[in-house]
Amino acid sequence: MSNPAQIFTPPNTLRMKVGGGFGGIDAGAIAKAEEALKAMSAQFGQWLQDEITKLDAAQAAIRTQGLTQETAEGLYFRAHDLKGLGSTYQYPIVTRMAGSLCKLLDDPAKRTEAPIVLLDAHIDAIKAVVRDEIQTDEHPVGRELAETLEARVAELQG
Repeated sequence: MSNPAQIFTPPNTLRMKVGGGFGGIDAGAIAKAEEALKAMSAQFGQWLQDEITKLDAAQAAIRTQGLTQETAEGLYFRAHDLKGLGSTYQYPIVTRMAGSLCKLLDDPAKRTEAPIVLLDAHIDAIKAVVRDEIQTDEHPVGRELAETLEARVAELQG
């Protein structure tokens, strides 16, 4: 008994909705956005320092009030902001380290169990790479710091 299979390809309605391939993207708008970002890049250093100041405040709150749900959440939000902003501010190593700190604090139910020494190590490493202008993990010190922090987090969670 033969049962011939039929193959059909459904229409790609998404392509129709967005106007085909990349033809719908305005190259001029992208160029303007890149120029605007380039013009703001002179302020990146100050903005990154502002984020470091907020990170310091979160660390100080933990030192004075202890690692509570509130102080741990404050640190988590600071780390999450840095995770998103590090690369934008031309410090992808900060994004990587802040990502590791976020991973350590991701579970709200376990945030208060995070070892303070490991929290401090992340914060100190982030501050050190910014201070020493280590922007990427191509720098051997930055790479070693990031890998060590990630390994400690993995050990703790694994």
